[in-house]
Amino acid sequence: MRMNTLHKLFPAGLLAASLLMVSPLTAQDKPVAVPLPDGITRVASVEGITEYQLRNGLKVLLFPDPSKPTITVNITYLVGSRHEGMGETGMAHLLEHMVFKGSSKHKNIMQELTEHGTWPNGTTWLDRTNYFETFSAADENNLKWALDLESDRMVNSFIAKKDLETEFTVVRNEFEIGENSPQNVLNERVMSSAYIWHNYGKSTIGSKEDIERVPIEKLKAFYQTYYQPDNAVLLVAGKIDPAKTLDLVNQYFAPIPRPTRELPKTYSVEPTQDGERQTTLRRVGDTQGIAAAYHTPSGSHPDYAVIDVLMDVLTNEPSGRLYKALIENKRAALQYGWTPALHDPGFAYFYAELRKDQSLDSARTVMLATLDEVSKKAPTAEEVDRAKTKLLKDIDLLFKNTDQVGLQMSEWIATGDWRLVFLYRDAIRKVQPADVQRVAASYFKPSNRTIGVFIPEQKPDRADIPESPNIQALVSDYKGEAAVAAGEAFDPSPTNIDSRTRRGSEPNGLKYAFLPKSTRGNSVNMQVRLRYGDEKSLMNLSIPARFTASMLERGTKTRSYQQLKDELDKLKARVNVYGDSQTATVRIEAEKDKLLAVMKIVDDMLKNPTFPQAELDKLKQESLAQIESQKQEPQAIAWNMMSRSVTPYPKGHPFYTMTFDEEIDAIGKLTINDIKEFYRNFYGANNATVAVVGDFDETAVRKQIKDQLGSWKSAKPFARIPQMLFTDVKPQTQTIQTNDKTSAVFAGGMQLPLRDDDADYPALAMANYILGEGMLNSRLATRIRVKDGLSYGVGSYVYADDNDKIGTFGSYAIYNPENGEKFDNAFREEVQKMAKDGVTADEVKAAKSAMLQEKQLERSQDGAVASKWAQYLTKKEGRSFAYDADFDKKLEALTPEQVNAALKKYLDYGKLTMIKAGDFEKAAKKAAEKQPASSVGSGAGAKK
Repeated sequence: MRMNTLHKLFPAGLLAASLLMVSPLTAQDKPVAVPLPDGITRVASVEGITEYQLRNGLKVLLFPDPSKPTITVNITYLVGSRHEGMGETGMAHLLEHMVFKGSSKHKNIMQELTEHGTWPNGTTWLDRTNYFETFSAADENNLKWALDLESDRMVNSFIAKKDLETEFTVVRNEFEIGENSPQNVLNERVMSSAYIWHNYGKSTIGSKEDIERVPIEKLKAFYQTYYQPDNAVLLVAGKIDPAKTLDLVNQYFAPIPRPTRELPKTYSVEPTQDGERQTTLRRVGDTQGIAAAYHTPSGSHPDYAVIDVLMDVLTNEPSGRLYKALIENKRAALQYGWTPALHDPGFAYFYAELRKDQSLDSARTVMLATLDEVSKKAPTAEEVDRAKTKLLKDIDLLFKNTDQVGLQMSEWIATGDWRLVFLYRDAIRKVQPADVQRVAASYFKPSNRTIGVFIPEQKPDRADIPESPNIQALVSDYKGEAAVAAGEAFDPSPTNIDSRTRRGSEPNGLKYAFLPKSTRGNSVNMQVRLRYGDEKSLMNLSIPARFTASMLERGTKTRSYQQLKDELDKLKARVNVYGDSQTATVRIEAEKDKLLAVMKIVDDMLKNPTFPQAELDKLKQESLAQIESQKQEPQAIAWNMMSRSVTPYPKGHPFYTMTFDEEIDAIGKLTINDIKEFYRNFYGANNATVAVVGDFDETAVRKQIKDQLGSWKSAKPFARIPQMLFTDVKPQTQTIQTNDKTSAVFAGGMQLPLRDDDADYPALAMANYILGEGMLNSRLATRIRVKDGLSYGVGSYVYADDNDKIGTFGSYAIYNPENGEKFDNAFREEVQKMAKDGVTADEVKAAKSAMLQEKQLERSQDGAVASKWAQYLTKKEGRSFAYDADFDKKLEALTPEQVNAALKKYLDYGKLTMIKAGDFEKAAKKAAEKQPASSVGSGAGAKK
């Protein structure tokens, strides 16, 4: 379960829709009639999305998409932290956790989620709570199970006192995670200062005291009030039959009676702000921050779309006005802004992070001056068009992913109606520079702002926020546009993937794999992976390797950084470039008819970079700020130390893990000549792999790859650097003190002499799944999170390399330092018990079902398939998805005896290196204060 805190629909990525058409709509098509069960009425259809309603008030959205073999069931309850009363803060989020504890027909929900191989979660925010499961469509019983689960826990969840007694500590642990982040806490402080009365000023996770003290009777009453069919919207998206799905929805949800109670309505209205407000946060940290927030209209108001354009005009990288004023002028290391679409009048929020040696006063002055200026200096047509292109691209890409569309629609449902997303899109298209200047003048006023400074004014200039419009009047007759074209019903089995894939090579050594298929929206995923250098030539070059890849998109001989981003936005493409010690990878997502143009731009980035000094300076500052912000973060510290302890490569080796200070020093010394020299020596495509999956012209793509990369060679030879098995590493336990951090982090690990095609690997992978990888029903999660309530997140993992006989077992957890001893005991007991007693036949049976379904889900993602092909092509002996088929067969054939044999062979608690980071001194002090006076100073205590 998770809670949304900094959520924005575009471009961060949470949107979901649903449709109920037998075939996709065109502009002239009418919805295909679907037989309606008695008691269900059809409400509206827009661009393939169809709404129905049951007699009990439940709204239903269906979204059939035959191109993906998955189904997503998402139910949105119109209740969030906005609906909480005095003393009830965090109740909506706490209830989200409790609904996973079981219901009348589904007593062990965690077990069922695991057995059905789902990708599940629940989230809570200001206006809503939602629960979702994505699962394989191959087994028709999965959909029946999911609908039965959601209908039963809608009204029959236990909400039991015994569950609350353990779960509230888990939620408190989640609260403490947020408290570790000064950036997160500053956001909460600014919001609480900006809102005097409205609940948008309160964090969704709530007050720690409210979480700890909420009476079970009050929580149950909250549940019985809001978890009802007339306050919910059910969405089913994916490979479904609309008529059969409606019948199933009717079967499971129609028997739930419409409640007789009337839903409570929130009525608090935030008064017009009458002066600039301030808040100051003082906490441990290595970076500085400044934030500014303005009150703005609700997501359903016409001005919301204009404000979103304004946000991009200000914060876009690298063209945004704030970006140029703060980052290019070296006033700050990073900046961003966002404005969520909310049910009631909301806010716009800006943030800038500074390194210690940068002036906070100077950054504040520049930030506020830039924000004030936009109402006087209208954005140019170029700025507005760029923002519109980017926002519209994100919407367009979003609706091609059924899984995400299904989930993200929760946000617009909570805003007032799912159709608002289309009105938002249409409004974006109409925005003009004059509109942007008008909203800036209306809302971005000093008197409507909350920052860290108070400035008195004699003549207040106040902003009146308009009321939310009549939403039904806005959406009642809306028809929308044609739905995105659907793709084929693709079988994601390893055998089908191999049979549909064509592989080949170029004379320079480049290898490629093409998997053409019809996809939703004619989308295509492509990955280009360059490999370079050897162990000797890459010594002491890990930082130049990383920065060279990042600099490729920062300007070429024919295009500036901005021009590259603008062209890709206009082509509705996503291109990401990243590098590590021996590889540079380019990931591309585009449409069929634009792929060749996008490939030409990527070719320009790869072969004609100019490496501008100014861009390197900005990139270095951003990286340094990020590293410095990690220096006192328990999670970053623990995992850095774990890597250095378990894999102690010699300093300078390409795989060596630097300390934070070493990395800061290396980045500080990095020059533009280092970047250029690294590029000259190592970049080329003679050891590259290219994978393309989706809807594309195979002949044209093959020719373009040959023309662009077929003769490009690197100056220095390539030889894969083998990983080292450190047999002489002694297990150790380290405790690292991190002051003023309310949440501690545990990281444990050890190396294993294991390759991913060894006979033991499937058995060990299943053993680990049962121990700590399987959702929240693993042994570690059941004991440490569910039973003892000690950790919000705990688990384990197993990795085996595909080239070298080197594997890793690891575990992780977050917990309150005050519970350190309890956590240590619980973790040790569970690992030792499993190594000694092994697993049961029932556990093996459940793990088989879950792991096989999860692997099928993974293969249904085109990006994941492209990534696998790019890796498989690197192996000398050759590998295809036949490996996956063989692995699945081995999983299916596993016996408890085989799993237990692998456990006894590899899992040894005594060989684990364990790193803990947190404020243990404060915890010890609190524990000492709780000791009875008679025990203080006793012999036993003094000895300890």
